[in-house]
Amino acid sequence: MAGSGRMVVVAALLGNAAVAVTKFIAAAFTGSSAMLSEGVHSLVDTSNQVLMLHGLRRAAKPPDAAHPFGYGRELYFWAFIVALMVFALGAGISFYEGIVHLRHPREIENPLVNYIVLGASLVFEGATWYVALRAFRAAKGRRGWIRAFRDSKDASTFTVLFEDTAAMLGLLIALAGVVAAQVTGDPRFDGYASLGIGAVLAVTAILLARETKGLLLGEAAQRQVVNDILRIADDDPDVRCANGVLTQQLGPESIIAALSADFHDALTTPQIEACVMRIERAVQRTHPDVTALFVKPQTAETWARRSSRWDPDRVTPDNIDAT
Repeated sequence: MAGSGRMVVVAALLGNAAVAVTKFIAAAFTGSSAMLSEGVHSLVDTSNQVLMLHGLRRAAKPPDAAHPFGYGRELYFWAFIVALMVFALGAGISFYEGIVHLRHPREIENPLVNYIVLGASLVFEGATWYVALRAFRAAKGRRGWIRAFRDSKDASTFTVLFEDTAAMLGLLIALAGVVAAQVTGDPRFDGYASLGIGAVLAVTAILLARETKGLLLGEAAQRQVVNDILRIADDDPDVRCANGVLTQQLGPESIIAALSADFHDALTTPQIEACVMRIERAVQRTHPDVTALFVKPQTAETWARRSSRWDPDRVTPDNIDAT
């Protein structure tokens, strides 16, 4: 997953850098507000990919005394910063350019340059968008697109996919604005296009911020991970009942889990230790991203009483099939 995410980010970085330079040159030649907004958009996206690469590098650091569970959340922190940059710089500057151009309309010069640049940008952006889409599709499996986005723990892939989707929409809006301004002779359509690009970026930033905020604060792992841990524990002959599991996603490939289990009363301490080792090995084989599993001996009644305080519908062995 880490290698796939890095490939997606590098592809987006190279594509956005080339497109940004081309758009700024075209904006200088034509005076198009929409083209300038698109240039800023691509420049922000390029900077964002640099931040995501930095986040991926930091997240890959091994655990140490200061961070015994690793640095996985570094990626989520930088993804949140990316969302703020898309909103503050991308959307903010696009709104500003649109308002300025509406107050002081300026006719587009050499519109053919805009068409050439927009066409080339659609090809470049489309290529990087396809790379991100292919990686996200491989990770989502049979889940729906919205559900897969909500469940995804790989911030690098879905951030690039959202940015590239916004970039494609922005290019289409810019193209529509340039065409409308040329056909009608009203340069204000170019300003309207800038406002439209700003709106797309603002919505994208809000969605990204909402998802990365949840990951940064600490989301639970996917439901399948919880179900599998409970089944593995329940299948062990020394476990009377697997009461429940608490999980937290520490990074795209790092999960910490705490299992509450009721062991048979006749077991000795070495037998319980051997049982815990069997459960840990089985969980690791099924989900290698569970980097730490803590098992707490606890009666089902105690677990039910304590867990009901924060989630009365928490998954237990009795309702796995129902979920």
